[in-house]
Order: sequence, then C-alpha cells, then structure tokens
Amino acid sequence: MKLSKIVFNVFQNFSTAAQNIMIKPAHIPVMVNEVLHYLKPETDQIILDMTFGSGGHSKKILEHAPNVKILALDRDPHAYEYALKLATQFPGQIVPLLGKFSDLPELLAEQSFGKCSLDGILFDFGCSSMQFDLPQRGFSISKNGPLDMRMDGNRIPDAPTAADVLSKATEIDIYRIIKYYGEEKQARKIARSIVEARYLFKALTSTEELADLVETVVDGVSKFNPVVDKKIHVATKTFQALRIFVNNELNEINYGMLLAHHYLKIGGRVVTITFHSLEDMIVKRHLSGNLIANSANPIPLKFSSYNLFMDSNIINQVLELNWNMLHKNVIVPSFDEIDSNSRSRSSKLRAAIKIK
Repeated sequence: MKLSKIVFNVFQNFSTAAQNIMIKPAHIPVMVNEVLHYLKPETDQIILDMTFGSGGHSKKILEHAPNVKILALDRDPHAYEYALKLATQFPGQIVPLLGKFSDLPELLAEQSFGKCSLDGILFDFGCSSMQFDLPQRGFSISKNGPLDMRMDGNRIPDAPTAADVLSKATEIDIYRIIKYYGEEKQARKIARSIVEARYLFKALTSTEELADLVETVVDGVSKFNPVVDKKIHVATKTFQALRIFVNNELNEINYGMLLAHHYLKIGGRVVTITFHSLEDMIVKRHLSGNLIANSANPIPLKFSSYNLFMDSNIINQVLELNWNMLHKNVIVPSFDEIDSNSRSRSSKLRAAIKIK
C-alpha cells in the first residue's frame, strides 16, 4: 500500500474517532431538578457535594444560586482535576477536596469548617460515568481492562485491587463478598470457580477474564434490558460486589451519613441518591433513626475492608440524631428521564432536614 494511502487511512480513522468523542453526550446528572427542589441552594450558602464526580450537580447548583459556595469532595483523582478546573471558572466558589468520606473531618478542619457549619449536603453514591468509561479503571464489564476497581486510583498505591482480592481471599470470603455485596444467588458456585482458576491456569487479572469465567459457570444467560437497550451481563452482580468491597463503600456511606448530621446546621438539608438496595438501606436507616449498634453494614467486620477509622467522638454525638423527611415516599426518576438517561433507571432520592 502506498504511503499516501496509509496516511489518508490513518487520518480518516483519527477523524472518525474525534467525531465520536465530540458527539458523545456529556455526563447527565441524575434527578437534577429534584435535587435542586429539595436541596434549595440559596445565595451565600455553603453546600458540600460529597460525590463531585464530573461536577454535573455542582454546575446546576451554581446556575441556580450564583453566589453559592461549593465544597467539592471526591476520592477519585480524575474527579479532583475536574473540580480544580471548575474552580478556575468560578473563583472563590469551588473548594476542591481530595479524599474519602472518612477523610472529611481532616479536610474540613484544614478549611476551618467545624460542626454545624454547612447549609446543605449532597450525595450521589456509586460509580461515576467517567469511571465506567475508562477501561483502565477496571469497573466496566463491556470494556476490557485490568481488574482494578479502586475509586482512589493509584492515589493509595498499597490499597488492594479487585485482582488482589480474588487472588488472595479464601473461597468462603469470596463467597460472602459476592453473596452479600452483590446479592448474587449463585455466589457459592462463582467463588469456587474463581479459586479453582488459580490452580488450573492462573489468577484472574482482567475484567474480560472474570466476566467470561462467571458466564461459563452460572446458570442462565445475560438478559436483555429494554430500558438501557442492551444485555445485562450475568457477571454484573459479581462486579458490583467486588467494587463495593474494594472501596469499602458501605462503611464509607455509613460514616458519611454520620458526618452529614455532624456538619449540617440546624435546618440544613441532606439529599441522597442511591443506586441499589444496600446503599438505600443504609440511608433509610440513618434518616429514620433505625441504627443497630451504630452500624448499617450487613456484613460482619471480618468481611469489611480494613482501612476505615471512625472518630468515636463524632459517633457518640449523633447516636440520637434526628431528621425530618421532606417527602412521604422515596423519589424515583420520571419515565422521561429514564428514557433520556438510562443511568437513572435504578436511582432513588431521599431528602431530609436536620432538626436537632
């Protein structure tokens, strides 16, 4: 093939790729109108976006209340970069914070924020679209990449990846992780096949390897979901379970809700968006005051991630927390929103006011 034709083909492929990037829809924040309705951001208020992501909700809050100040927290370094860029567009209104929910006391102390100092707090739990879109992060079943799944990325180099968990955990531990965090009925069969894979050929290191293994051992096939216009892979619950465990998500959510009560003013508002029953259960228990031993995590501590420290002083202060719910029934997205933004299909919104 002539050099000129090769150059033309390369340029044509590049142009096509560039067009695909340009026409790819931007991240759409879930239930943004409902968030604004219940959060009610006003001029000069201080709002903490606990899950900044790519800033979709924060941007809408800034449009709604132009002089509001947003503390933008996220554990993902990529999200932190988004917050830094947004801070240059809105000088003095965006304070980027890099860390987990459990890092918040230290981060807010550095910014001179203490107890009862915030007007509103927003949570949008789960993975962000940009984490699923990057194969190298290892969150997506449909995009082959390393079995990583750490929301912190390489920010904490010693934190175990999903591959580390599958290569070192016992069969019973893997079973319990998949059973409880993924609510997977065939968890025992999947756990056994993962452990056997270590000895038959090699430890699992890629998302494709794990997805293929699960698909070969479980009963049933990937099901088509008309809402998202694609098949839901049979390994989806297994991926969810590993992601939750690797990132210690349920303990972090539990602690995050404690911190929300601690830092909100009397009359301050909290809005939460959850995407599966385990997240929603924790939020619901907190807002209804239905805590058992101050923990909403259904997994024994043996099967929880190692890297969480809860400040006992903060915990003791909120043992009798009190919220006033702002709605009778849980809020779900409209059919129109689900049609235009499939990510919203499983979301649930809860909102409350701190009354004491």
